[in-house]
Amino acid sequence: MKASYRFLFILGLAVFLPSCEKDLNVIPRSVITAASMWQSEGDAIAALNGALSQFRAALSDAYIQWGDYRTGHFGDATGSQASFQDLYLNSLDDLDVGTNWATIYKAINDCNLILKYVPDINFSNADTKNYTLATAYFLRAFSYYYIARVWGDAPIVLSGFESDTQDDLYPSRSPLADVLSQVKQDIETSIGLFPNDAPGTRKAGSRAAVLMLKADYNLWMAKTQNGGTDALNAAKSAVDEVLNNGSYQLAEDFSSLFSSDDNNEIIFALNFARDEYEGGFAADWLVAVQYLNDKSLVENPVKVGSHQQWVTFTDEFESFLFERSNDTRAAASMESYNEEGNQRFKWINKYPGEWSDGTRFFTSDIKIYRLAEAILFKAEIENALGNSAEAIVQLNKIAQRAYKEDNYYAAGLSQSEVNDIILDERLREFAAEGKAWWDLIRFGKVYDMVPALQGREGEQNLLLWPVNAASINSNPAIIQTPGY
Repeated sequence: MKASYRFLFILGLAVFLPSCEKDLNVIPRSVITAASMWQSEGDAIAALNGALSQFRAALSDAYIQWGDYRTGHFGDATGSQASFQDLYLNSLDDLDVGTNWATIYKAINDCNLILKYVPDINFSNADTKNYTLATAYFLRAFSYYYIARVWGDAPIVLSGFESDTQDDLYPSRSPLADVLSQVKQDIETSIGLFPNDAPGTRKAGSRAAVLMLKADYNLWMAKTQNGGTDALNAAKSAVDEVLNNGSYQLAEDFSSLFSSDDNNEIIFALNFARDEYEGGFAADWLVAVQYLNDKSLVENPVKVGSHQQWVTFTDEFESFLFERSNDTRAAASMESYNEEGNQRFKWINKYPGEWSDGTRFFTSDIKIYRLAEAILFKAEIENALGNSAEAIVQLNKIAQRAYKEDNYYAAGLSQSEVNDIILDERLREFAAEGKAWWDLIRFGKVYDMVPALQGREGEQNLLLWPVNAASINSNPAIIQTPGY
């Protein structure tokens, strides 16, 4: 059996905490009390396992919906899924997929309970205790970072809900600035708690993972929230520590990142494994076998999935990926095949899972942060600080793997030219990895490069998401995102 979230902290059993119900109201079906739980180190470890499990569930589909499906890079495949249409067209309403924040607030509640009770539990090793707390702060910071970017103003829930008789069961939306401030506070607390030799894995918390989040967050603050040079320098300090960590190396072969989950480029990923947790958004990307006339093409070369193929790259984005004939990332990201006498099939290659005995198991880990992003963060930060020559040095590390050419980008380019190259390389490098929507916003290109947004700059909160109707109906304190 793979190392898994039984969970990758693997110091205790995978006993998952019951999560909260009824959307954000966080009113659980049953009451967990300090008397029945939270008595030992094993209880704390089991709780962390549960938080990691809930965090994975919150992101298994929403991660790509939030981070990619509004870019114009995705559209219908051999099948058509109505629930995605509004995302492709940027015409969201309060019933669309991705609008319900229930599962991510459940993950936050699991973290809140850990942070409430674990400080009072005796551990045999102080580092294990600090690691448990540091990971909970990291997961909560990551969750609120996404909530802030998806919904803007949002409830800040820091108390663990265990009973439907507690106060503050119906929190209201706090200002965006307060949500982002909470993210910063949790990031710094997490970094301060992680032991230098933390036993974390790439599929759970680690100091490097939270440093990547710190770099990500501060770049966002610098470029979208007027964070200025202070935010850029905070991002630089964080990413430099990651780049100086010898545990991570850039893979020589780009395709190896997705053919195997065991890769030293991966800094943080969501664990998927047979007989534990499978599926996620990649299940929508592969061809349905019934459309192939010649069944000998199954896996030779056409990758087939477990149901209809709902989503694939648009023709326009496919052309973008393949416009440079020497870019080795293109075929690793997408393939196509023209079946004689039938149609052309195309599919996204990333996160293919396992093909075994005629069955597809979607067990590929979702890669959240990898070293290539640390390098491109470094390029973006240096260029924003006016160090374009250093930015080109970093860009050429990515370009050498992609194009198999040294010094692909020449020295002497302007800051604006380098900025455009960084965005271009990010779109190619992280195609279908949940990054593009945030990149287009951060680089100020979203209204220029997303066809469905062109000419719509004046629409209120267009880049945010509405709150799902179910959340509003069950919590009278929640006001819909203005503009929806």
